[in-house]
Amino acid sequence: MPAPAGGAAAPADAPAASADARAPRRLADALARDLILAVAAVVLLALAGTAAFLLQQINRNFDTELVESAHRMMDVAMHQVDRDLPGAHTAPAAPLLSDPPLFHDDDLVVQLVDAQGRIWLRTQAAPLTAFAVEQREGFHDLAGWRIYVAAHPGRPLYLYLADPLAERTEAVVSAMTTLTLAWAVVLVALAALLVVLARKRIGMVSALQQQIGTRSGNHLQPLALTGMPVELAALARDVNALLARLQEALQVERALAANAAHELRTPLAAAQLRLATAMSSGVQNEHVQAAHQALISLQHRTEKLLQLSRAESAQALNLQAVNLNELASTVAQEMWRQHPAAQSQLDLVLAEDPAPRAWAEPDAVAIALRNLIENALRYAGSAEIELRVLAPATLQLRDAGPGVPPERLAQLRERHVRASADHAGFGLGLSIVASVAAKQGAQLVLRSPPDGLPRGFEASLLLRPAEAASAPGPLR
Repeated sequence: MPAPAGGAAAPADAPAASADARAPRRLADALARDLILAVAAVVLLALAGTAAFLLQQINRNFDTELVESAHRMMDVAMHQVDRDLPGAHTAPAAPLLSDPPLFHDDDLVVQLVDAQGRIWLRTQAAPLTAFAVEQREGFHDLAGWRIYVAAHPGRPLYLYLADPLAERTEAVVSAMTTLTLAWAVVLVALAALLVVLARKRIGMVSALQQQIGTRSGNHLQPLALTGMPVELAALARDVNALLARLQEALQVERALAANAAHELRTPLAAAQLRLATAMSSGVQNEHVQAAHQALISLQHRTEKLLQLSRAESAQALNLQAVNLNELASTVAQEMWRQHPAAQSQLDLVLAEDPAPRAWAEPDAVAIALRNLIENALRYAGSAEIELRVLAPATLQLRDAGPGVPPERLAQLRERHVRASADHAGFGLGLSIVASVAAKQGAQLVLRSPPDGLPRGFEASLLLRPAEAASAPGPLR
């Protein structure tokens, strides 16, 4: 039965699968990303609040410094005026500029102004015209300046001390830049730590998934709950309850099939014997012949159900090192005796010494081989059939018959699926072989056509080589 020639072409109007084609994101990475984004949002809000608080504090500190400086400078300025303009009651023609500078910091913007807005004294950095602010003691904001006006207690003079607002903004930006860089480093370190911690915690989900992934119809043992958090333990308990119900249902199904098939063997054999005796006594009625053929078919189906029940048995297999040359020879001789067509069609090709050996249960593998040969005799027509033993531990059956269409090849392992409706059968043969293979940790590989042939079918049973010093534990 031929291997598929290739995947079916996608229809031209198939929807774009860009979203499905993306690699799925790991839960741990998604969780870490969400946590990092949440922390980053909180940090941004904290930085915004910190910036507002810093601006408030810096403005308060600068204003306090302005007040203290203005009152100190008033005394110094008045001393300068009294020294350079003794007894003066009007402003000089030009504002006084002391040399050396009146104040140690020549960048200070200071003006001493009278009630008419005339400048008596100014620093080098101060403008030539008085700031247009109200002459009352206190703070004033004017075109990028924060100005404090200090009034002389005994004379109509006012000292303007101006501070550029840009300095305050620069101080806030500098502080926030340093703080932001520090938080950026913290967030990078936190991101790496969150990814590690999330993967470690979510690893428990992966462990649970691996346990569930190993369960099958032949392996329904409960999941281990040790070390699981409460949520996963509850999920695992529900899965265990489901596995228990499934195991019970499978046992009932297998027991029913096995018991029914076993109980039918004796009455079927007796009825077949009576019909055969009647026919040999001269009763050749077509209805009797049809009934005889129906009984033969029913007996064959009963035997298949027994084989399937054994192949899917929940009991552990006792594996042993099996000589595949000897096993294949025994099965081939049995088929030659039981099936006349096999004598002319079935060829046996053994491996060269040393003979391949595999860990297997001989009876179960023999059942699988007999089913493969019976399928080949049924579907290959008169084509040659080869039973080959290949190293390291493969049993292969190939024929040059019509083969199997590629779209049906993947369905042949299912029960009651036949390669062709033109041939009699029950669709259980390859299902039995697949169950035997799964039970023993082997692989069933189907190809159509086989390598090197224009048509035909090939079934390969890849067993586990018996090269280890001791046999593996029983498979379930």
